[in-house]
Amino acid sequence: MQIEILKSKIHRAVITEANLQYVGSLTLDEDLMEAANMIEHEKIQVVNVNNGERLETYLIKGKRGSGVVCLNGPAARKGAVGDPVVIISYATMDFEAAKQYKPVIVFPKDGNKL
Repeated sequence: MQIEILKSKIHRAVITEANLQYVGSLTLDEDLMEAANMIEHEKIQVVNVNNGERLETYLIKGKRGSGVVCLNGPAARKGAVGDPVVIISYATMDFEAAKQYKPVIVFPKDGNKL
C-alpha cells in the first residue's frame, strides 16, 4: 500500500512579497528550499497562519540568501506581506517505509534566514 506523508515543512516563514501579475507559484529563497529538501517545481501546500487560507501551488527558486517568500499570481490574494506561513511538501511511499521516515522541518529566523 502507498500512502502520502509529510516530507518536509518550513514552519512560519514570513511573506515578503505578493505579485498578482505573475503567472503563478511561490518564489522561495533557495537556502530555505535546500534546507527543507524541496526542489524547484515541486508541488507544495501553503498555509497562512493569519487568515487560515490554504493553497496548493509549486515552487520557483528565489535568490539564495534573499529571504524571499513571494506569493505569485492568484496566490497573491491569499496572503499579505508580513503574514507567517507554513510551507509543506508531501511524499508518496510504501506504508512500511513511511513508518520509518522522518520529515525535515525548518524553523526560519528573522528575515527568513536559517
